Amino acid sequence: MKVALWITAAMIIIVSIIATGIWFFKKQMTKEDPEYVLKFIKENTNKDRLSFSLKYNGETWAEINPDQKLPLASTVKIIVAIEYAKQAAAGKIDPQEKVSIDTLNTYYLPKTDGGAHEAWLAQYSKETNEVAINEVAEGMMAYSSNANTDYLIQKLGLDNINQLINELDLQNHESLYPLVSPLFIPKQLMNSDNLSKEEALERLKDMEIDKYKEYSIELHNQWLSNPPTEAAKRAAIKDLDMDFQKVWSDRLPAASSADYLSIMEKLNSKIYFDTAVHEHLDPIIEQLMKNPTNSEWMKHAGQKGGSTAFVFTIAMYVTDKEGNTTELVFLANDLSTIGQMRLAANMNSFQLAFLTEEEFRKKVKAELTQ
Repeated sequence: MKVALWITAAMIIIVSIIATGIWFFKKQMTKEDPEYVLKFIKENTNKDRLSFSLKYNGETWAEINPDQKLPLASTVKIIVAIEYAKQAAAGKIDPQEKVSIDTLNTYYLPKTDGGAHEAWLAQYSKETNEVAINEVAEGMMAYSSNANTDYLIQKLGLDNINQLINELDLQNHESLYPLVSPLFIPKQLMNSDNLSKEEALERLKDMEIDKYKEYSIELHNQWLSNPPTEAAKRAAIKDLDMDFQKVWSDRLPAASSADYLSIMEKLNSKIYFDTAVHEHLDPIIEQLMKNPTNSEWMKHAGQKGGSTAFVFTIAMYVTDKEGNTTELVFLANDLSTIGQMRLAANMNSFQLAFLTEEEFRKKVKAELTQ
């Protein structure tokens, strides 16, 4: 009996320790601490996994590796959004044109976008068979649907999107290519060349980036006439382990924080692009203004973030009702799972503290310009 009681007591202690650990972990993940982001920036100032640029009222507040190219993840969708707005303003596409949800789902690979595409579709009734292109664009920006992004890449034209990079004079920005189709490459290699997962991974790592992009575009274009079956999608997901995801993440289109700071300044000015462009762009990129609390003190504000298991990025612009302007770009790569989660949990509080607290702004400038 005594032995049984000791075992029971030991189990209770172990369970209590585990529960306490889980509670502490959840508390750390959900606690909003702007100092965490500042600390991360300071600790990574001399590392090539961070690129950070910040301006306040036209003055450079901080520049940490501003020309370092890093994967953008979904922040790259800003480029697609601008091209969409330009073509809509020029009458090259009709924002009210309908597209079938089945067509959009062609580009959807379940379990690879954090549920973004399904969350976007959830706002519609199950009887909805088609949506307008402007809704597709909003789904790309507000929900971060990769499927919607790849549809728009097809609709707008990849060459047109990449020409925009030149027009914006972005010095370190790599060319765009589809986001979803590269996720099928590992399975394609295994099937076509009868490779094991280990062999396919090595083949993928050795593949030149131009060949990788060409392969991705080829698969993407094939789906117009021969979309992947649900079985093919399940097979692709099954073999998509973290090693393959790391290759995909590292090879996503990259740019520097200086590049995206210049874009944020252009958008914040409201004069670089024609008014007609902003009429189509602002409703999809300025999701922040849909919050009544924000609209009380912000004149206009827009942002887009992105993440993978290894990446966290965000680009933001704000003009408040007192006329103060802020542009911020944060790009980080090679993150641990916990590190990525903590950045995601604390970035909003860092942004808000900088925008609303003068003492915190001064602290950021002092500590990042030493």
